[in-house]
Amino acid sequence: MWEFTSPRTIVFGEEALEYLKEIEGERAFIVSGKFVGRMGIADKVADYLKEAGMEVSIFNEVEPEPSVGTIVKGAKAMAEFRPDWIIGLGGGSSMDAAKAMWILYERPDMEVAMINPLEKLGLRKKSKLLCIPTTSGSGSEATWATIITDSDGAVKMELPSKEAVPDVVILDPELPSLMPPALTAQTGLDVLAHAVEAYVSQWRNDFSDALAIKAIQIVFTHLLEAYENGTSLEARERMHNASTMAGWAFSNSQVGVAHCMGHALGALFKVPHGRCVGIFLPYSIEYSAPEIKERYAQIAKAIGVEHTTDDEALDGLLEAIRALRERLGEPGSIGDAGISESEFNANLDGLVDRAMSSASTSMCPRIPSADDYRKLFICAFSGENVGF
Repeated sequence: MWEFTSPRTIVFGEEALEYLKEIEGERAFIVSGKFVGRMGIADKVADYLKEAGMEVSIFNEVEPEPSVGTIVKGAKAMAEFRPDWIIGLGGGSSMDAAKAMWILYERPDMEVAMINPLEKLGLRKKSKLLCIPTTSGSGSEATWATIITDSDGAVKMELPSKEAVPDVVILDPELPSLMPPALTAQTGLDVLAHAVEAYVSQWRNDFSDALAIKAIQIVFTHLLEAYENGTSLEARERMHNASTMAGWAFSNSQVGVAHCMGHALGALFKVPHGRCVGIFLPYSIEYSAPEIKERYAQIAKAIGVEHTTDDEALDGLLEAIRALRERLGEPGSIGDAGISESEFNANLDGLVDRAMSSASTSMCPRIPSADDYRKLFICAFSGENVGF
């Protein structure tokens, strides 16, 4: 038996933000980062909520890779304001922070590290959660995952709870149109990695498959257009939709090797998450292919790769991903990302330990050992093909 989770309401398309005028409640607490504030987005959201007759408070202190300290501070501010709606506004960091703050607001007896899928939280006694992504990548608006960085900044804690899926999601394409090209590229590669890994996960199912394969097709059709012509609302809307679909897919299946390795690299070297998984995705496919080559062949067929055998399909899929990544100006190896060989070697044990500790490792189509991860990191540093 498997339980498929999803947001109750998804509002999408141009002027979707105006849905906020219909929200019924008394007090809304907006969780965002400083960039969203500087761009005036938080104020625009607040104005719509005020039109709905609500009092509004804005917490705009969420940093990239949000820390435990920020979560505790935000939850304290929530407790003082007593909102009945919490608005996660921004990229994955802001939405993940909103989820964690919400949980602590509803459950003041808990600490951040205690959040887990087995704990009955009893949310929604005080408030509901509405998420508005401003980037097209994390998919956090559709997932029950929450990624928070521990106090010393060296470990990304994976803190899932099925109760933390947002009640309402608003996908307005004007918001991601503000993303610069580099961020568009990195978040778009994150969408692709989410969808590909969801499609081959051991926990995949018919529902996640449908969402994942459509998201992959959209990425290959519209990501370059969004990157090269950021004002194209059609490309932005389609990539925004794909991001949510990919998040929805992996939330109900799982991610894999690229994300396990990506979280490790991002935690130790502060490389943007989308860049990390963009580096590791082809290596993860090469590694996993012996166990599930036919699934990769199905992906290749869905994006129009011509082939007569599964091996040809696999080669074509890898070529398509690498070509897309290159046109987006993203690195193909850890070394190309600016990490020196001495830095890499000094942290290799830490990278392997962090990848092994990821809960997703056990759901990969081919489950890596610590030695496998070590070899994969070495291949990914130098750009070598995976031959084991």
